Amino acid sequence: MTMPSVADPPRNRAPYISAAAKGVRSAARGVRAPVRFRPRAAPTVFKGEAMLETISRARPGRAVCLAACAALLWGLAAVPAGAQSADEIPDLAGVWDGGPRARPVNGPDMPWTPDNFPVLNERALAFQQVFDEAIAPKYDCVPSTPPALPYDPYMMEFVQWPDRVLIRYEKDDQVRTVWLDGREPTPLDYSVQGVSVGHYEDGALHVVTTHYAFDVTGFDDYNGIPSSQLKKVTEEYWREGDDLKMTLTVEDPLFLREPASYTTRWLPGPEGYKLRPYDCDPEEARHPVKFLIPKYK
Repeated sequence: MTMPSVADPPRNRAPYISAAAKGVRSAARGVRAPVRFRPRAAPTVFKGEAMLETISRARPGRAVCLAACAALLWGLAAVPAGAQSADEIPDLAGVWDGGPRARPVNGPDMPWTPDNFPVLNERALAFQQVFDEAIAPKYDCVPSTPPALPYDPYMMEFVQWPDRVLIRYEKDDQVRTVWLDGREPTPLDYSVQGVSVGHYEDGALHVVTTHYAFDVTGFDDYNGIPSSQLKKVTEEYWREGDDLKMTLTVEDPLFLREPASYTTRWLPGPEGYKLRPYDCDPEEARHPVKFLIPKYK
């Protein structure tokens, strides 16, 4: 008796095979030799790779079903828990202009004014008093960080995905990831830009960033105010017509007596505009230091 090849699907399942499956089945009928697998050590793979391995070993008819199941599972995994409906998600995608035409940027304390300037404690005042411009990390290509980074007069781009939002800054070539999956930062996640976790609510993107590294100019790079590992930055982004608005609040109990906030806006960037590389060169960045008058000799 002639044994059926692995390419032949079970006949009693024919009514339930889709048109796509029939196409795969027809293409596979030319293969009559049985498939043999050599034993090998099981590699360390993540779940998606394991599913692909299962699919690759299956019969063609079954492979179609497994592939569809895998796509369904991956699609579900890409949607964060507690995802909002489309009408709650603002359209923030695109390039935004944060330059002089969008808001004032030339004031000595911008975005801080006498009305909203942070209330510093004695520790912050002492740091500010002894601060020397020559030690500012920006002269070593260390990037700016919130609350100063979003206000820097450069272009910015929003990219919205189901499980995250990417905020790309022309300034310092920085990319911030706002996770929408509710993840909790770990003690190993401290960095210059910290860890940002967000969600959509009432047509706005709400972002909370923690786990910043200590930064001698972490509050801004022109007032000599540092920030600590306790810094917490809360941002809310929303649309008003064609404008993108944001309110930012910074807390840092190690240096601030109370939270400080500012509100700003961006205008739509020129059509087709691509962010330009900042390309900070360490030698060029250090060049101005030689012309600074040192505070301490």
